[in-house]
Amino acid sequence: MVAGLILAAGMSRRMCQPKMLLSWRGQPLVRHLAQVALAVPLTPLIVVTGHVGEAVAAALGGLPLVIAHNPDFEQGQSTSLIAGIRALGSDVDAVAVLLVDQPLVTPELLLCLVSEQAQWPEQIIAPSFCGQRGNPVIFPRGIWPELLTVTGDRGARAVIQRSPERLQLVPVDTSAVIDDVDTPAEYAALQNATQREGPPNA
Repeated sequence: MVAGLILAAGMSRRMCQPKMLLSWRGQPLVRHLAQVALAVPLTPLIVVTGHVGEAVAAALGGLPLVIAHNPDFEQGQSTSLIAGIRALGSDVDAVAVLLVDQPLVTPELLLCLVSEQAQWPEQIIAPSFCGQRGNPVIFPRGIWPELLTVTGDRGARAVIQRSPERLQLVPVDTSAVIDDVDTPAEYAALQNATQREGPPNA
């Protein structure tokens, strides 16, 4: 079983407003991404909240997911990753970690990664676009003890970089895996791009 873990606890300092609550296709960004994950389905789906946690939880109302609040969110993304991993049950074989600021990720893209994970169940599975590693990333249970030791804002990157032989890259033909909305300009650019071109395919 591959679970989903959405990291939605950050301060969004460069955006100057909570990016998980930005409007995307008529609904909050965090709800949009949760619906993408549930369409696969990634189960269980854990959403880690922190900054404006009550508002984020309200935005997810009615969806079949678990909210894990991270009171230490100001200490970096690693604390949210740890909170999410700790919320997973013993029946989960792997977890797909999604970043809340990547709105172009699709169910088809996630299915592609899940299919690859089934072939390489002990490997870390990550998409790549034009040679650049992207997100979401799937981590097998055997890697979780290392994820529980990460610190600061690097999240899982240190674990991936420590043992590149454990990484299985999946080339995709969409920039969705590297596009994010850290700033108002990036948010506007992605909105304009989707209006012109429609949603990307994996």
